[in-house]
Formats: sequence, C-alpha cells, structure tokens
Amino acid sequence: MAWFEKAAEAPLRVPTEAVWTICPSCKAYVEKAEWKATDKVCPRCNYHDRMGCRERVALITDTGSFKELNAQVGPNDPLKFKDSTGAYADKAKATVEKTGIGEAVLTGTATIEKIPVVLAVMDFKFLGGSLGSGTGERILLAAEEALKLRRALIIVSASGGARMHEGIVSLMQMAKTCAATARLKEAGLPYISILTDPTTGGVSASYAMVGDLNIAEPKALIGFAGRRVIEQTIKQKLPDDFQTAEYTQSHGFIDAIVPRKEMKAFLAKILRYASGAC
Repeated sequence: MAWFEKAAEAPLRVPTEAVWTICPSCKAYVEKAEWKATDKVCPRCNYHDRMGCRERVALITDTGSFKELNAQVGPNDPLKFKDSTGAYADKAKATVEKTGIGEAVLTGTATIEKIPVVLAVMDFKFLGGSLGSGTGERILLAAEEALKLRRALIIVSASGGARMHEGIVSLMQMAKTCAATARLKEAGLPYISILTDPTTGGVSASYAMVGDLNIAEPKALIGFAGRRVIEQTIKQKLPDDFQTAEYTQSHGFIDAIVPRKEMKAFLAKILRYASGAC
C-alpha cells in the first residue's frame, strides 16, 4: 500500500483534565503534580481550594496518629423529608456511599507535633457540609472526649449552614454544639476554631465563631446570609471583599489568618503556649 493510501493514525492526546487543574479563582492552568504539592493552593493567586476531611487531617496531624471516633453516628430523618428530587434518606445514603464518610464531619483523636488533641473536621462534599443532627452529635461527642482526656479540641469548619431536611432538629444543633464547647471553657481546656471556605449559615452563627481562638485560611468565605440577600435587605452595595477572611478579621471577628502550609506549625505553637510548654 502506498504511503498516501494508508489511513492516518489518530494523534495521541492526553485529556486536559488528566494533566491540569484549573484554579477556581484566577482560572490559571496548574499542573496536577504542582497542585498536589502545594496542598491545593494556587501558586499564581494563592487561592486555597477546598479540601476533603481526610486530606485536611493528613495535613495538620502527625502521620498515622489519627484515630476515628463515633463513625457509627450518621444522618437521621426525623421529618421523613421528601421533595421533588427525592427522599432525604436516599440522598444521605447515596452521599455516604459516594464520599466514603458517614457524616459531614469526621471526628477523632490525633497528635500535632506530638501534642495530643481531639479533632472534628468538616467536609463540604457531604451535603454541602450541612449541620444535621448526626453532625451535631459527632461534635458533641468529640467535645466530651476532649473533656474526658483533658485535651484541646480543634474544629475545622466547612459548611453551607444548617441542614434544612431536618428542620428544627438541625437548628437545635447550634445550641447543642455551643453548649458542648462551653463546657470545655469551664474546664479550662482550649477550643480552637478553624474557618475554611466556606463557613456560613448556622455553623458560622454557632460553634465556628466561639473558639478561644478563631483562625481562618486566606480568602475563605465567612458569613451568615449570602451577599445578594443582604444587599436586597439593606438596599446597599456591599464592599467587594465583604465576607472574606480578611474583611472578617479587620472587623474583629477572627484572630488570625494562617496559610495552609503554616497551619500545623501554627497550631502546635498555640497548643504549646496553652499548655505552658513554651
């Protein structure tokens, strides 16, 4: 067969998504290897992308030190809620299977630079990190574990707010979790709250903002109601940086903004100070 009669071979092409990550903020193309090496922080604009709960545990704790607690506690369906898209119970079950986590928060014990702590780390992938009865129960039990072991409690928030599928039962978790952290304060045990993107709604209006130390990642969205709702309510244009971590800090609601790569060392320093070890 003459060369000009031979069928052309399809060129070897690697799909873009297999090689590059597109920064959600500046839209820059970043090699996936670099994105992973920077812990999902854009090297161009410093945008801190969302992390899963297990990724974050690996980031801030000593390797192999994390031991999960209360994995059996999961979503409840007190209202037998259904809407046009289906039953809440079915959605919750599907989310558990898809994410591999049983609730919107992962709790357990760990060490940070050999300092023992109790952790509760939220995951936005689980129904938007919403605060349901199972979420609140896990946080309560984590606080009680910290009280029993005489350890600091660290909660990492990432949430769109209360879980509407559970109605008033969900809203009651705001008071329940705040009561749990208040008991730590009475016992003289530190509670450190870390706010990540996003921390909004009922979570920002409860345990996320009552830490002995409230810290946030750069540019994290922090607030209660959304920008559009507020602007329509007050009939005013809000500043461009409204509800960012930087804006929130400038108005006295959080104590520090800590880059992701510095978080573990920062927490260790605070924990040593709280224990009188430094």
